[in-house]
Parts: sequence; C-alpha cells; structure tokens
Amino acid sequence: MMSRAGTLWRRVPAPVVDLALVAVAALDVWLNTWEQTRLGTAFALLGCGALLFRRRFPFPVFLLTLPVMVVTQIAVAPLVALFTLAERSRDRRFLAVCVAVTAIAGSIPWPPSDLSEVGQTFTLLYFVYNLAIAIAPVLFGQLVQARRDLARRLQEIEEAREHERALHAQAVVAKERAQLSREMHDVVSHQVSLIAVQAGALQVATKDPQVQEAARTIRSLSVATLDELRSMVTLLRASGGHATELTPQPTLTDLRKLVESSGIEVMLTRELPAIVSAPAQRGLYRTVQEALTNVRKHAPGARATVELWQDGNDVGVTVTNTPPTRPSLPLPGSRQGLVGLRERAELLHGTLEAGPTAEGGYRLRLRIPRDNA
Repeated sequence: MMSRAGTLWRRVPAPVVDLALVAVAALDVWLNTWEQTRLGTAFALLGCGALLFRRRFPFPVFLLTLPVMVVTQIAVAPLVALFTLAERSRDRRFLAVCVAVTAIAGSIPWPPSDLSEVGQTFTLLYFVYNLAIAIAPVLFGQLVQARRDLARRLQEIEEAREHERALHAQAVVAKERAQLSREMHDVVSHQVSLIAVQAGALQVATKDPQVQEAARTIRSLSVATLDELRSMVTLLRASGGHATELTPQPTLTDLRKLVESSGIEVMLTRELPAIVSAPAQRGLYRTVQEALTNVRKHAPGARATVELWQDGNDVGVTVTNTPPTRPSLPLPGSRQGLVGLRERAELLHGTLEAGPTAEGGYRLRLRIPRDNA
C-alpha cells in the first residue's frame, strides 16, 4: 500500500506539488499571524513565494524563509525549505547548523519590543520546542535521500548481476565449445584421417578398376570431410581467442561505444595501432568491460579513466577510478571477474595488475607483449 502511494505521489508534477506547498505555507502564516504589519506581510509573501524555487536553489530559499519563522509562531515554509535542503545535502554538520538557526529564528520574540517582556525560561523553552520541530524535516529529508540512494544502488547492482550472468553464460558456452572442438579434433578427425589413408592404400594396392574408383571416392570424401571438420574446429576454438567466432567479437573500435554505455563518467585517452591482433584486442576490451562493471558495482558515483598505451615492446590498457562518492552496499560477489582476466592475460603471455590507489580509488592494468599482440 505504501509503495503504491509513493508511486502515485511521484506521478504528480513537481510544479503542482510546489504550488500546493506555497498555498499551505500561506495559509499557515495567515492563521498564525494575528497582528499583521507591512514588514511581516512582506516577509511572509517572500518566504512563501520562494518555495517555488526550492528545488533549484534550496539554500537561498531556506534563508528567505527564516524571517517567516520570526514573525509567526509555527511556519510551514521554513520547515519545507529545511526538508528540501536535507534531501539534497550530505553535509550533516551543515544541516545541524541550519537546524540551530531555524530554532533560534523561531525563538526570537516578535515584534522586537516584546523582548524584555519574555523571560529567559520561556525563551529557552521556545528554543527547545523549535529545535525539536526543525529536526523532524531534516530526519525525514535524510530518510528520503537514503531511500533514493538505495533504489539507485539496487538498480546498479541488478544491472551488474545481469552483466555477470551474461558473462557466465558466455564462459559456459566457450568451455563447451572448447571441449567439443577437442573431441572433434582428437577423435573424429583422427578416425577420418585413418579412413582416408586406408582408402588411398587400397586404391594403390588393388587392380580392380571398380574397387579403385570406390577407394578414390572414399578418399576424396574423407579429405573433404577433414576440411569441413577443420573449419568447424576453428570456429569452435574461436571462443578461446584463436580465430574468428561465429558471432562478431568486440575490438578496440568498440571501446568508445562501451564507454558511452557504461552508465558512469569515463574518459577514454589515446589509441593503439591497427596492427594489434584480434585476440589482444578482445583481451583489452574485456579488461575495460570488467573494470567498468566493477566501478559501477563497487564505487558508486566514481569517475573512471581508460588509457590505452604502448610501451616499447608492450601494449596495454590502464583503467583507474576515483573514490566512490556514495557508500556501496556490502553485497557478496562471485570474485571470478579478476580471475578470468588473469587467465586471459596468461593466455596472451601478458600480466594483469590490480589494486587500490593512494587517493582511495582502484587501478587495473593489463600488459601484453607486442609479440603476442
């Protein structure tokens, strides 16, 4: 029921919500202001009207609503502005200062001539009362902020899990293809080769023209079958990075598209020469793909830099991300991503380095010898 109500509330246009809050704040001021003065009316109109701009300028609007707290006993406008500020700010010390300022504004007697008539005890009671009132919208705003962050993190984690499931399915298919290619190469190809050899020997040894023709046909069919088997084995082995696969495989030209669709702020620098081999390009691409997935999953809000480089006889890529700006959820992971990247690097006779940076981020670096690239 609460989820359905929240969904309906989010469908209400923001201007309609702001206009409704302005109306409620104006009604609140009208009901709680018994002796209207020109200055008090001006403060009330300014504070209530400022709520229309609370989403774009939360702190200036909060300052403009403070005078309303001075001229009235209870004011909706400052509390709405305080809630908006708490919903968008992550500085709790700053929010604590705003709460204290709101409580002080609500404790100041109005008009100022009444200051001598109010004792210290009542002033202190007013301050505590207004402090409790000001804390409530701040706590609620922080709760809304935390809920929004949690929803965003859950969405990012679900996307990362979908990506991991897709990679796992690809790995399973690649393993099955490799096993099938070995069976075809070691068993079927061997048997067909023996058939071709025996047919050739029979063709030479026999004197019967019909037998020679049959042996020649068997031998030619066996050779053609061997060629077909070699093509199939080549295609099946392609998932291990040794040849062209049945489906198009990513190359360095696809890196920019990967970066643009990663969902995070990424800067791609430099380029590698076109002579880099297809297996090396796939290794570089998969490294960047896994690194950006880890950034999105474990470092929410971080920025990343993808640098392609060439150093003497080596080529490689370095992916570095800044520290996260939002806390990540302590969810379990498969921990197989880096293991798979290291295995791919070893197949290319390269090295993979991974570890935290001094600034609190993370760096992933793949180096491939030029002889294997």
